[in-house]
Parts: sequence; structure tokens; C-alpha cells
Amino acid sequence: MYAQRLAVPLARSLLVSRAPLALRMESAIATRMISTTVARKDIDSAAKYIGAGAATVGVAGSGAGIGNVFGALVIGYARNPSLKQQLFSYAILGFALSEAMGLFCLTMGFMILFAL
Repeated sequence: MYAQRLAVPLARSLLVSRAPLALRMESAIATRMISTTVARKDIDSAAKYIGAGAATVGVAGSGAGIGNVFGALVIGYARNPSLKQQLFSYAILGFALSEAMGLFCLTMGFMILFAL
């Protein structure tokens, strides 16, 4: 019903009516507006929660990445203890990048929940 009203061009809706111009403009604008029902708001809020939950799944990937980085650090240190300082600096870099991706996912989830 609403899509059919939106499909009518504004100029055509103004020409068809025989009312004064101010009334024609008001009715044309009122015809083109879409009202939001309670069911529509429920669907929108449900979609918002689903989207936020899907966006925060990346936080679990961040945890797995951090575990993988420090697991590789332990293995690398066990193989060659003389490279301890260099391996640790690489591990901290990997930790920071993995944690940043998790924080980006969490931030997107919060933005979906509270900014939309």
C-alpha cells in the first residue's frame, strides 16, 4: 500500500488534484510519508539486537588470536631461548593487533545498539 503511494511522482499527484495548491502540497507530502507501526518497531529492534550480537562475535576471534599468539611465543621460546626479547616484542605486536580487532568488533556492536 505504501509502496504504491511512493511510486506516484510528486508532480503527478499535484496535477491530479483540483484543490488549492497549498492543500495539494500538504496532501502530497502526507501521502508520501510512511508511518511506523508498533510491529515494525519491534522488528527493527529485534534486527538491531541480532546485528549487534553478530558484530560482537569477532570478540571471540580476538580471544582465540591472543591465545594463538602467546602459544606460538611459548613454542618459539622453547625452541630458541636466545631470541626471547625479539619473540616477545613480536608477541606484543600480535597481541595488540588482535585485541584491536576485537575492540573494533565490540565498538561496532555498541554503535549498532545505541547509534542507530
